[in-house]
Amino acid sequence: MAEQISSGLSDNAAGAIAYITPIPAILFLVLEPFNKNRFVRFHSWQSILLCVAAIVINVVLGILLSILWAIVPFLHFFIWPLIQLLWFLIWLVCIFKAWSSQEFKLPVIGAFAEQQANK
Repeated sequence: MAEQISSGLSDNAAGAIAYITPIPAILFLVLEPFNKNRFVRFHSWQSILLCVAAIVINVVLGILLSILWAIVPFLHFFIWPLIQLLWFLIWLVCIFKAWSSQEFKLPVIGAFAEQQANK
């Protein structure tokens, strides 16, 4: 008879924890029983992809805002906080949706996360 491994974490708690940093998300993709749970895998992949997207977009926008500094000084002091607030709100929505046992797909990266979770 196969023995079932219990982690003590509910699926929705593990999905929400995956968004805290990429570290738990990576651990959930590697460790049993989380790596066998499609819901946890989906949120882990989406968390990792959201982190990568945030880094790439922040770097690109940082460069663009630095260039705009020469044209419109101090503009980045207004735009940059709004961009960071947007990332924070996206992150909170993802945590809340995972905690609520919902598979909320972000545009673009959600489809890739779903594809990876189904493997």
